Amino acid sequence: MAMQKITGQPVPARRTFVRSVIYGGLAFYGLPAFARASKPPLGHVVVVGAGFAGLTAAKYLREWSMGNLKVTLIEPNPQFISCPQSNLVLGGSRTLDQLSFSYDIARKQHDLHWIRDSVMAVDMANKQVTLTRGSLSYDRLVLAPGVDFNYSKIPGMPAPVENIPHAWKAGKQTLQLRQQLESMPDGGVFVMTVPSGAYRCPPGPYERACQVAHYFKQRKPRSKVIILDANADIVSKKGLFLQSFNGAYQGMIEYHNNSEILQLDTSSKTIKTDFETVKADVLNVIPPQLAGKVAQVAGLNNVDNRWCEVDFVTYASTLQPDVHIIGDSISAGLPKSAHMATSHAKVCAAAIIDLQSGHGPNLLPVFANTCYSFVDDQQAMHVANVYRYDPAKKFMVSAEGGGVSAKASLQEGEYAQAWAQNIWAETLT
Repeated sequence: MAMQKITGQPVPARRTFVRSVIYGGLAFYGLPAFARASKPPLGHVVVVGAGFAGLTAAKYLREWSMGNLKVTLIEPNPQFISCPQSNLVLGGSRTLDQLSFSYDIARKQHDLHWIRDSVMAVDMANKQVTLTRGSLSYDRLVLAPGVDFNYSKIPGMPAPVENIPHAWKAGKQTLQLRQQLESMPDGGVFVMTVPSGAYRCPPGPYERACQVAHYFKQRKPRSKVIILDANADIVSKKGLFLQSFNGAYQGMIEYHNNSEILQLDTSSKTIKTDFETVKADVLNVIPPQLAGKVAQVAGLNNVDNRWCEVDFVTYASTLQPDVHIIGDSISAGLPKSAHMATSHAKVCAAAIIDLQSGHGPNLLPVFANTCYSFVDDQQAMHVANVYRYDPAKKFMVSAEGGGVSAKASLQEGEYAQAWAQNIWAETLT
């Protein structure tokens, strides 16, 4: 396979990516009207956030406008760290370095104006964002801030606690949680809580349970994984995860549904629910989530004070037509996944180019989402769906296509690795 390097990490060359797109099920989009006709400069788009959503949007705003849109990307972090596959760091088959990439290729290849800073305020009346070191005007603003964590909803833990990492954004906390697992005695108990309702990566907690159990089987076989799920049931790939819980990890993983936290004692790592009191050696509390801070600062999280409502044709906020919101911050009723975020980004980028060039956007966007989960170091399984905009419902709905694995397998593990390589290349080059 032809490869190129991003800070020492191998990613497929672009030609290879196009050939192997089927593994990721990445959607294709019609070129925006401007891409088919020459036009003068189209204005300035400021993109906030360089995760899967923001970086993909910035790339295609430049590429599909043929360089006629100026794009400024604002991102505080020095490098990209992939959340997909970060659970494998806990299981021991990936390192965080293998999931960390430089932004250099995307920045240079697409001539992006890049500012390493944070947004402090958004003046939507005057179309201006305030950074810690100045301000910036825009014609259109794209917000891709991901998720924030709502500790006020955790009884007994109203703020982050240093020795109870969520590790729900890959990075330092991922390593911290791995180190806690390594330090835990054989026969210890790992307890993980799952928040109710929408959160980033619906199958992520159950994949994490499998990865921790896989590590325990190799190194600490008398240990146990307890999942305290606030939801009524496993919310994604239920049958597939149960095959592992009741199969390879029988007796090691305990799944408890309807287990909302009633009280948490952080000093003793003890959780009380309606049904029981559980004490952990390693405690992993995944907090309830809401739209990222920039969306909150802008006052655009207008659905239950959590998520942002958008027009799915353009991803413009229903409160501010010149501000577009993509990725995990929106209220969509669809999985909050990396693949979904890149799909939002492409539809949004095409719509902005059309709008800035005086054309109407595509009124019937279609895209796909694929999500892989590993149950050990090699076997994975997937779920895939196609979504189509329904003008009557004004919502993206499931369309024909898609499917789910019959079982986890080595072959699907190879597909999952190819999917990851493809989406990293798609986003970062």
